[in-house]
Amino acid sequence: MTEQAHAASSSRQLPAHRIDEYAGKTHDYVLVIPVINEGRRIQEQLRRTAAARLPVDVIVADGGSTDGSLEASFVKEQGVRAVLTKTGPGRLSAQLRMAYAWCLDQGYRGIITIDGNGKDNVEAVREFVARLESGYDYVQGSRYRPGGRAENTPFERTIGNRCIHAPVLSLAGRRFFTDTTNGYRGYSARYLLDPRVAPFRDVFVNYELLFYLTARAGQLGYRVCEIPVVRSYPKGEAVPTKIKGHGAKFAVLKQLFKAALGHYAPPPAER
Repeated sequence: MTEQAHAASSSRQLPAHRIDEYAGKTHDYVLVIPVINEGRRIQEQLRRTAAARLPVDVIVADGGSTDGSLEASFVKEQGVRAVLTKTGPGRLSAQLRMAYAWCLDQGYRGIITIDGNGKDNVEAVREFVARLESGYDYVQGSRYRPGGRAENTPFERTIGNRCIHAPVLSLAGRRFFTDTTNGYRGYSARYLLDPRVAPFRDVFVNYELLFYLTARAGQLGYRVCEIPVVRSYPKGEAVPTKIKGHGAKFAVLKQLFKAALGHYAPPPAER
């Protein structure tokens, strides 16, 4: 653990969790996959990830799956380094806090996050690593950049992303983004360890951390870029999402605007 990471760890607010570690550290960068009850989707994704032989270690951040998809013998066979299972409260942001803190303590230079529902092209991880290695601190995957592709994206999602979400976070972060609802992104360790960012606070429970980290990078002058990725929704099947119903969608919009308006920035005394 670096001195900076050690100093930051004393003030972290993390959910209770269990760590099942299956292998040692072999790369400078790590792929974090948050998941809960994705069944065959996460299993197929882990198989694709293993077959791609990516330059990253793989960590699964489990929100408490009960479907048997992350059985120990299976994940070890796919080369997963560790499964961290959240046992305390919180949803996606709590899973990410748990996983990011562990990865930083392990000394990784950068963290890439990809959803665990099989929608994203895992091969793009190589470009995320290349951009982080070249000095970028926040790398956002975008299906709308030249070379990217959006397949079967629900119309409602396209409108919400292009007309509301991306413009709001672009203005807040002082950087132009096209696909800020996309959870496929990468962060440098120096960005996550900056006390002016302070991502390990229990104010981040649902989707807030993703929105906040997008806006905060530009506000603090970190190097930011977007790269093209492929995001494919299954054709003729239910949309794989945890955001269901008007109430959940309104809550996400509320989190978006709070992030844009600076509600999640650490208090001045902590910066």
